[in-house]
Amino acid sequence: MNSIISAIGTSNPVNKFRQDRILQFMIDAHELDEHNSRRLEKLYHVSGIDYRHSVIDDFGKDRGQYEFFGNEDGLMPFPTTSKRSDLYESTALNLCLRAVDSCLGSILFNAQDITHLITVSCTGMYAPGLDIEIVESLRLNPHVERTCINFMGCYGAFNALKVADYICRAQPDAKVLIVDVELCTLHFQKENTLDNWLANSLFADGASAVLVQHEDATDVQLFKIKSFYTEVITKARKEMAWKIGDFGYEMQLTNQVAKQIKSGIRDVADKLLKKANIAFDDISQFAIHPGGRRILEVCDEVFSLNAEQNAHAYKVLRDFGNMSSTTVLFVLDELSRKLKAEKREQQVLSFAFGPGLTFESMVLSYA
Repeated sequence: MNSIISAIGTSNPVNKFRQDRILQFMIDAHELDEHNSRRLEKLYHVSGIDYRHSVIDDFGKDRGQYEFFGNEDGLMPFPTTSKRSDLYESTALNLCLRAVDSCLGSILFNAQDITHLITVSCTGMYAPGLDIEIVESLRLNPHVERTCINFMGCYGAFNALKVADYICRAQPDAKVLIVDVELCTLHFQKENTLDNWLANSLFADGASAVLVQHEDATDVQLFKIKSFYTEVITKARKEMAWKIGDFGYEMQLTNQVAKQIKSGIRDVADKLLKKANIAFDDISQFAIHPGGRRILEVCDEVFSLNAEQNAHAYKVLRDFGNMSSTTVLFVLDELSRKLKAEKREQQVLSFAFGPGLTFESMVLSYA
């Protein structure tokens, strides 16, 4: 028997910026000359992103008006890791609660019935942490079992879904709530490097919530979880990395990531489908983490996808940018709305990628 995703909810900060507005902030922040400004502008124009959200409103302001960043040259005084963590702690909970309300409210589910809580984030940590604050805010039972999945990068939601699946298979009466929040923009880095150019052109903030139950315990079914497969390519570990620095979390992200994904993703898919005993021709839909436009394009090429099969991932990238681990849950939410209109069972192949270089994959069916 399978575990079921019964509902998904999402939320974003109220600060919403056009990509070209963020570009102007970045040109100033990186102190670029005319030549490099044109180079950065080209990068932003091919990003596939129109809008991004942030808990920081400075991205929509001009120098001299900043409140989070410094107003002196070089954005001095530049925010320390402590200051960034304080903003995470003061803003993450509200985003999480809005996502939970969207998730549980869509099926009129009573939060007090939750038996397990899984939180996911790689952009902030503290203790007593977000998990306990969610228990308090939702007035969950104090004996709710809590699991925190931290610092795993853009594939973290897959690990949460695995844990939820394991719990529901072992305890069919379990009601597992996953809450995933990423405030990537807190960790903006100003050094004028290609890695920073790329990261600063992509990342954004958002949260999502997912309710997972055993299929025997509910009639509310969105996606059926069928199988998972993971593989790490350690020879590519330097292409994507994430560490804590004195001025926020520092990302290493090269333009070789898409190339590595292109060379390895078909083999990962074949191993997953063999494990699930499903033929590739049985897959009709895809839910791919939109780490960037080029990543989606190489997946299109490898799997010969038509525009309809990957449209929801491009839409999430266009409207929200890359929100790290929560992004693939936005994609599943967008896909579910499309599949509701089609009213037929469909097999879904899903992927996310992160430091390692790690490939996470799963097969779902739309119930």
